[in-house]
Amino acid sequence: MAKTAFIGLGVMGYPMAGHLKAKGGHEVTVFNRTREKAERWAGEHGGAFREMPREAAEGADFVFVCVGNDDDVRSVTLGETGAFAGMKPGAVLVDHTTASAELARELDQAAREGGQRFLDAPVSGGQAGAENGVLTVMVGGESDTFEAARPVIDSYARMVGLMGPAGAGQLAKMMNQICIAGLVQGLSEAIHFGQNAGLDIGKVIDVISKGAAGSWQMENRHKTMIEGRYDFGFAVEWMRKDLGICLTEARRNGASLPVTALVDQFYGEVEKLGGRRWDTSSLLARLTR
Repeated sequence: MAKTAFIGLGVMGYPMAGHLKAKGGHEVTVFNRTREKAERWAGEHGGAFREMPREAAEGADFVFVCVGNDDDVRSVTLGETGAFAGMKPGAVLVDHTTASAELARELDQAAREGGQRFLDAPVSGGQAGAENGVLTVMVGGESDTFEAARPVIDSYARMVGLMGPAGAGQLAKMMNQICIAGLVQGLSEAIHFGQNAGLDIGKVIDVISKGAAGSWQMENRHKTMIEGRYDFGFAVEWMRKDLGICLTEARRNGASLPVTALVDQFYGEVEKLGGRRWDTSSLLARLTR
């Protein structure tokens, strides 16, 4: 059993922290900017909550962070009230936020200066993956730190892999989001095409999902897409944040991402339809409305 802290109890962090306590058997202290949610989590899971990230991190072997963006991560990790200020020497901060590789390197340096350790560890699998404890975790950092943290991360993960040094986890997550953007756009166009052609989309998907065109998105989202229901999974506004990170990094490293840039524009159109909180499969909506 490890002494842990979890900072950020959103749709991902809330169940992840719960798995640390219930499945992993670890001691868990939480912090959330909305105190009521931290109190509710502590009441449900028998853990503790604190008023500041620094207080939650005091004495912890591992401190997990899952918040919104780069600035949110900085606000809960750096400065007098941040987690690093409360962490003991040798403790590990694991950032599950999807953020920039630049931030990961910045936090890695901050950890080294304080005698602590750091891993960037963005996740894939969405809210359902977090709730079911089957997330995929892409990690950047030192191998010995990774091996120390991996058994604890296993509490809510199905797959955990070390991608390289600090920042590599975030770069791998960028690849993940680039792939998803293209897949969902292709699936949306295929469904739209089939509907216009008068095909029974369900029957077609039953067949083609077993062949080379098959994907997780096809298997898990085609039915709700056909029904025009887009309240399952990762929100458009968060996907746009992630694609923005991808495009910024591509400008830095010289990669060409024409399809990703185009799909990001399409998601902008979905937002104009009122779909900021629709899930990412709502790319179909801009073709049918």
